[in-house]
Amino acid sequence: MKYYKLAMPSGYDFYTGKTINYRDNIGKTVRPPNANRSGGLCSSSFIHAADAPNKCFIGAHIPCSAYIVHGDPVICDDEKCGFVELEVLSEVSDLDVLFGWNYSEACNPIHALHLPAKRTMTVERMALLGEWASVRASVGASVRASVGASVWDTVGDTVWDTVWDTVGASVWATVWATVGASVRASVRASVWDTVRASVWDTVGDTVGASVWDTVGDTVWDTVGAYIGSLFPNTAEWLHVGHESGVYPFQPVVDLWKQGIVPSFDGKSWRLHSGRQAKIIWQGTLHRR
Repeated sequence: MKYYKLAMPSGYDFYTGKTINYRDNIGKTVRPPNANRSGGLCSSSFIHAADAPNKCFIGAHIPCSAYIVHGDPVICDDEKCGFVELEVLSEVSDLDVLFGWNYSEACNPIHALHLPAKRTMTVERMALLGEWASVRASVGASVRASVGASVWDTVGDTVWDTVWDTVGASVWATVWATVGASVRASVRASVWDTVRASVWDTVGDTVGASVWDTVGDTVWDTVGAYIGSLFPNTAEWLHVGHESGVYPFQPVVDLWKQGIVPSFDGKSWRLHSGRQAKIIWQGTLHRR
């Protein structure tokens, strides 16, 4: 039976980062330095591998390299098995195919505000914004529940953390700076002075749901929708009505890939574009 092993992009193990280089040992057998058949599964007594690629993210993250290995497991749980020796058969080159989700883009996500700035609203963009506004409330529960049925429980956190650290936090901070400047006239002076002097955690407590929570949630939902689009093999998206085979949150992904990020402060919608998240349109949406 073949198993799968993830390692750092360099080929070295995630556990120590320097003990076993799986790429250098293709065609060879590797062993943990503290091999002990009586040891605990989650210890240095064993090398860990799994019978499915997406189970390998316990103790691993992206970016990574992946290997097909062979061995006789000594002990197993629901996610992984422990081996005192493993034969490294080959390295897997196409990790998108191996994992069944868009690994390549998850490692190098699109930063919407780093794309060429857009300057105008169009009929198409208005339609996309309207479609996004109609389904946005469902995105958080839907993405986690739908992808979780297959891989979210094991890989969701590493994909979310990678995309958020790479682009999400930056987009959130930039959009907030622009929205804050736009709405500060409606926030009493003492609060605004505190906002300008505070770090993110304090800002949330100071401004509260009136501005920060609403704007922040909008950007958070947008990033969540983008992350959901990295799992195209998900057959059904829960908690939201959609046509079969259609990603229900694609409208905001289309805006994102055009270099546009929406925000909503509870009253007005804004579309932001460019490295300073300049507002290219602001207004309200009229429901039919």
